[in-house]
Amino acid sequence: MTDRTLIYHYPLCPFCRLVRLAFYEKGIPHALLTEIPWERRPAFLEKNPLGILPMIAEPDDYLLSGATTICAYLNEINPLPDLLGETPRGRAEVRRLIEWVHSTFYRDVVKPILDERVYKALQHKGVPDSNVLRAARKNYTILMPYLDWIASRRSYLGGRHISYADLAVAAQLSVLDYLGELNWNKLSDIKTWYAKIKSRASFKSLLQDKVGGIMPAEGYTDLDF
Repeated sequence: MTDRTLIYHYPLCPFCRLVRLAFYEKGIPHALLTEIPWERRPAFLEKNPLGILPMIAEPDDYLLSGATTICAYLNEINPLPDLLGETPRGRAEVRRLIEWVHSTFYRDVVKPILDERVYKALQHKGVPDSNVLRAARKNYTILMPYLDWIASRRSYLGGRHISYADLAVAAQLSVLDYLGELNWNKLSDIKTWYAKIKSRASFKSLLQDKVGGIMPAEGYTDLDF
């Protein structure tokens, strides 16, 4: 039995990246175990029949899967820093932003780019579909101004202090960053916000990620961009 919580993750899964950021921000000792989601490894499925990533295994073998569930759990067992917000309305806003980025932004932008440029390549399923990529990039130009608008009005996306909303959005953007898909044209406020989050100590682990056959874009590790 280890004295560290084990995080089963895939390096370019934005939900896994959120949980990794949360563990670092909370200062909770942990170790990483890479799980290839499409391999459906029997030993992993014995613990997690649905195969959901991320999953954590605590030192006493307690298992928990799903990014938002894990993040809520971490806030219960390690209340400080509180990453859910200071007030009922503040917590509602944090949850609202997480739901939006995990559904709309992920579905319309991050997932199709990941599917076409990473998962398809690593599973040898052919070349990326240019129509899918074109649509996802168009969705990016439609949705990113909303994040820029929020960033122009607040110190952090969820309010005055860093929260799970910041980590959830940064985790999604970091995948696009890795793939060289970020375009900051007319998005100065969200660019400044992302540079601030990217410079945090919790982000260092993400910047060291390498996925076999899919190398990070030039400038991915740059903190001044």
